[in-house]
Amino acid sequence: MTDPQLLTSPLHDRHVALGAKMADFSGWEMPIEYPGGGVVREHTAVRERVGLFDVSHLGKARVSGPGAADFVNRCLANDLRKIEPGKAQYTLCCTDTGGVVDDLIQYLRSDDDVFLMPNAANTAEVVQMLADAAPEGITVENQHQDFGIIAVQGPKSTEVLQAMGLPTDHGYMSFVDAEWQGSPFTVCRTGYTGEHGYELVVPWDSTGAVWDALMEAAGKFDGLPCGLGSRDTLRTEMGYALHGHELSRDITPVEAKVSWAVGWKKDEFWGRDALVAQRAEGAKRKSWGLLVTGRGIPRPDCEVRRSDGTRTGFVTSGTFSPTLKQGIALALLDADTSEGDEVVIDVRGRDVAATVQKPPFVQTQVR
Repeated sequence: MTDPQLLTSPLHDRHVALGAKMADFSGWEMPIEYPGGGVVREHTAVRERVGLFDVSHLGKARVSGPGAADFVNRCLANDLRKIEPGKAQYTLCCTDTGGVVDDLIQYLRSDDDVFLMPNAANTAEVVQMLADAAPEGITVENQHQDFGIIAVQGPKSTEVLQAMGLPTDHGYMSFVDAEWQGSPFTVCRTGYTGEHGYELVVPWDSTGAVWDALMEAAGKFDGLPCGLGSRDTLRTEMGYALHGHELSRDITPVEAKVSWAVGWKKDEFWGRDALVAQRAEGAKRKSWGLLVTGRGIPRPDCEVRRSDGTRTGFVTSGTFSPTLKQGIALALLDADTSEGDEVVIDVRGRDVAATVQKPPFVQTQVR
């Protein structure tokens, strides 16, 4: 039964009808997996064919008004001046001490119009921070429940959208406006799986009809609806950071190795002084991948030890890789750790051998 305390997506009834396993995800009741094979089957569909994800729980916000892009650029970490209208960019909302309130995608519509896609749990805080900082003439709108979002991911994603007459030839990290059966929405060349794919930002009330059409089109390629369980295994194979795991108020972009998402040449953004100082001094810990060579599946917070038994860090994300058929993890380890080091992960009191490596664990196909 639906928990009345949880928010639901515009596709909730469809997930229930499909028999999806539902769970609380950042205050939203969302599908974790579907019957008939679960996470592994859905993961494989995305790697080999195509999968559809309901990610309507993700936040949506709009910053508009004269100079909106410059305002956002003074707040968020990445440099919006590096992209042009019609492009998207991964960025960070940081604290004064360099921690991360959230990581998000910013879509530059024009100098006066920026669309933001934060994580579900952090949307209200990010919107409030921007609203509190906004000068007169800049409007910050929380549009969390104005739009649904459907991710179409996998090698056959282009064919699925083409079957619906939707645009597909724009490059990675760009977006175009489109229309389908009279409903306007945005087709973004973004995703969180490491595969070629798209995210459709659809008016809330039109999301169901678009999902139904996508399901029909994807079915011709043996595509599947996919839950957030396979979304997590897919992103972990890529080494993509997840807020609350690889990034947090206590884990900075420098430590998480996402310094590429920081506009270091900018004069101003939230957390700049702290991050510049940490970068110059050198972080005392860094994020790495761990490829399990023993038997066991690492989980978040498992202790990681060197070969001599001393503690070197902890697992931030860990799972079974359906592609590699073995355990993998992301971990925050002491700065003197090097690629190729042999370590031991404490998995429920049992030592599991692993090798330090740089993600991704499998080849990325996003472009």
